Amino acid sequence: MSCVHYKFSSKLNYDTITFDGLHISLCDLKKQIMGREKLKAADCDLQITNAQTDEEYTDDAALIPKNSSVIVRRIPIGGVKTASKTYVLTRAEPAIGPAKAVDDSSTSISLAQLSKVYIF
Repeated sequence: MSCVHYKFSSKLNYDTITFDGLHISLCDLKKQIMGREKLKAADCDLQITNAQTDEEYTDDAALIPKNSSVIVRRIPIGGVKTASKTYVLTRAEPAIGPAKAVDDSSTSISLAQLSKVYIF
């Protein structure tokens, strides 16, 4: 009996799938993993990556050699769903004009005037 060791990316330990022969097809491996993990094919798909080489297996006819270790990730079948509502926020930028000089004589208040206004 030949085997392939697999683990989900979120798990720490590997589980084993056994089969006859020198290779297992990606399609058969996915079916066995989904059956063992009680996953429904209508809910998600599996992304299979070789643990040693980081090669992602994408062709269902690809052959995975015996005694390989693979990392499994669940992915949605139709891709990532977007929110049903899209909000577009616009922000009005302030108009930028020429800088104006401030007349210090009209806006300045003497210390004597301030002491009259604020009594401590």
